[in-house]
Amino acid sequence: MHITKSSIVLRPDQSRVLLRPFQPGDKKRVESIVGRILAFPEETVTTLMRGVMTEFSSRHDDIGDAFLERFEQIRQLLSLDRQLSSDRKLLIGSYFVCEYSLESAALFNPSIVPHPDQSGVPPNGLRFVLSLRATGEGHLSSITFRTGMIHPDGRIEVMHASGCLSEPRQVPNTLYEKDLFVRKLCELGMPNGFTRRTMDQLGDRFHLEQLRFLLEEEHAPGEQDAADEMWRLAESNYAVQFRPDQDLSERIIFPAFPSQRNGIEDARFVLFRNEDGTSEYYATFTSYDGKVVMPGLMETSDFLGFRFLTLNGPAAQNKGMAIFPRKINGLYVMISRQDNENLYLVLSDNVHFWYEPKLILAPAFPWEAVQIGNCGSPIETDAGWLVLSHGVGPVRQYSIGAFLLDKNDPAKVIGRLSEPLLTPTEQERHGYVPNVVYTCGALVHGGQLIIPYAYADHATNFATVPLDEVLGAMK
Repeated sequence: MHITKSSIVLRPDQSRVLLRPFQPGDKKRVESIVGRILAFPEETVTTLMRGVMTEFSSRHDDIGDAFLERFEQIRQLLSLDRQLSSDRKLLIGSYFVCEYSLESAALFNPSIVPHPDQSGVPPNGLRFVLSLRATGEGHLSSITFRTGMIHPDGRIEVMHASGCLSEPRQVPNTLYEKDLFVRKLCELGMPNGFTRRTMDQLGDRFHLEQLRFLLEEEHAPGEQDAADEMWRLAESNYAVQFRPDQDLSERIIFPAFPSQRNGIEDARFVLFRNEDGTSEYYATFTSYDGKVVMPGLMETSDFLGFRFLTLNGPAAQNKGMAIFPRKINGLYVMISRQDNENLYLVLSDNVHFWYEPKLILAPAFPWEAVQIGNCGSPIETDAGWLVLSHGVGPVRQYSIGAFLLDKNDPAKVIGRLSEPLLTPTEQERHGYVPNVVYTCGALVHGGQLIIPYAYADHATNFATVPLDEVLGAMK
């Protein structure tokens, strides 16, 4: 097959920093720090604040607002009621934030989907959104984005990433569907007297604050664990909103809750076409809290507002879940790995709940003898559903392969590559994790299979190969 590698290489950029809360210790230490700042003469405060703004304001949008917001959090923590000058409030806030280098270690595991805005694109071109996993200090992973263009001549262009990064705001008064929430509680094995009484006090749709009020009431002995679990579930289902004036490359989805404290990993985005002709983007991803891997789902229509939802059911486990881009025979379809070795197909009437996985593919060739997994959502072609896979072989080398599923019965494998599409080249072997090539999603455009892929869990490149050659090589 004629595989072409792009000259584009997206490498981690340590200058891309995000302003994050800094907690230097417990409440007693916070009090000590604030006490020292309160002792500064006013002229010292003014001079210090002027220097901080000069040094850091060009690195972040609205940095003063961030300082004041952090000050208010510290003020509430310490019940600080003194009258303070604006500069002293800003200065206190500045001591309790820090810069986090989002991609200081790696920028990898990309997925690619058509951009929701195709205005101004030349005929036979395509504007795309590229999602990437960014890893920084402490091996903490978040999701970042780039935009780009596939030009009519097949040339791939990725737009320059803007410098000022920010997180979205959580949408206040997020609404929850009671029936869906109760069903999720049942999946967690929590249909007990406390959860029933709590849910009976809520309407068919309720706000987060309404649930918080009920859960903060005094509980009988033994009920606190159930209250904590209900709150954990509510926290894991939330909505966020970015500012519309932000460039897509400035929007960062950073771990926000305890279930994500060790990172958000490997988003597999897909443009999903609904049966009524509308469309939206889904992305499966995994949250990691240091012990437990929890699969989740993102939903967005515009990459400005995102909903985060838990995935439930016995088949919602492990890594590598990817949703097909449309329903098949009236059902949602997902490909997943249930046992760290093989690939399974799962059907569902609800995108949040997944049951009864069916084994469809096991390792068969030397380059995948350790395990196989999927590399993004299946791609619909005239020949069938094209699925990119990864295989792990000798010396834990990861390669990218492919197989084909029947268009009407995706549980049936009708073709498979006996050799990988991509293996690490000598130049691609070295990085954060050696001997790895990996992707979280590709697309077909202009007869070409376009694969953004990571190498050595460090940087990202693009490969293209004629679709006909891939399908023709299937056994």
